[in-house]
Amino acid sequence: MGKALLIDLDGVIRTWRVDPAVPAERAVGLPAGSIQKAAFSRDLLLPAITGQVSDPQWRRQIAARLQAEYPDVDAERAVQLWSSSSGEVNKEVAALVRECRHKSSVILISNATSRLPDDLRRLGIDDLFDHVINSSDIGYIKPQKEIFEAALRHVGATTTDPFFVDDKAEHVAAAEATGIAGHVFRDVASLRENLRHHGLI
Repeated sequence: MGKALLIDLDGVIRTWRVDPAVPAERAVGLPAGSIQKAAFSRDLLLPAITGQVSDPQWRRQIAARLQAEYPDVDAERAVQLWSSSSGEVNKEVAALVRECRHKSSVILISNATSRLPDDLRRLGIDDLFDHVINSSDIGYIKPQKEIFEAALRHVGATTTDPFFVDDKAEHVAAAEATGIAGHVFRDVASLRENLRHHGLI
């Protein structure tokens, strides 16, 4: 029976060494943290990562909220500047994932907006995965069990075969509650050790 690596994107494969909101806020005179506060407010973010609104719609909503709160700044420009980055790839983690593909299927599971495919292309890792489970495509987010069940349907394996990696302990706990072995990502060395232990490399 085949093995499968189920893996998160942000905080594992993708990093944000420089928060793109910081220069965007400075450029237009927004208070520090204002973009993150608007963008990740539950009433705006949840519809975007469950597919109720598209990524462009979400970003327009962020700009509108910022403009209403700070009428003297160019909120639309701030959001455009913030949106220009797709982050960076943790090359060591990406190399481990590529190594896993010799022995297993690799499934990306991400709470993401409809922009995810474009981000993967921009980062040069759109060929890193056998399948992508995007929360905005299926309407469920981690830690809901349905998103893990969707991944299992794609790998065609029982819940004893897949191994899940995420940087959030609550997401790993949710996967483990469905019978999927998991690892909370902290560093490359411990990830490598766990992948080897589970026969993925």
